Amino acid sequence: MSSLGQSLTRARKKQGLTQEQVGEKLGVSRQTISKWELDETLPDIRQAKELSRLYGTTLDDLIDYDAEVEEVKRVVRHTSQETQEKIDWSKLWGEMYPVLNTYPQQVEAARYTGPLEGLLQDLRETYGYSPLDAFLVLKDLLGKLWTEKG
Repeated sequence: MSSLGQSLTRARKKQGLTQEQVGEKLGVSRQTISKWELDETLPDIRQAKELSRLYGTTLDDLIDYDAEVEEVKRVVRHTSQETQEKIDWSKLWGEMYPVLNTYPQQVEAARYTGPLEGLLQDLRETYGYSPLDAFLVLKDLLGKLWTEKG
């Protein structure tokens, strides 16, 4: 299992690019690329997506997806349902993605809640899903749509 930095170095060299060339394409310094490759800092998600495109690979391959997924699964398996329910997921996700904290002041939520409620109801009625299962299916469908559209 390799680190993200090792994966980035290997992918860059495979494409025959220098750190300076990669930095120019991403609008960052050569030193920033070096820090990523040495695992001193991490690229943000947009930069990581651009790196994967530039290197002709997937984000999963760059971040050694399987190892990451297994670590998350291990943590979730060893966290009780009661503890999981106490976690403020909105706050956690908001720390990672600030737009989740700011959109309530910018987006007219009522414009979207009606159609979303309709989709949830349709999933419950058509497939007999519980409210939670319908939500999880809709969330998964949106996630797949996002990754397909990239």
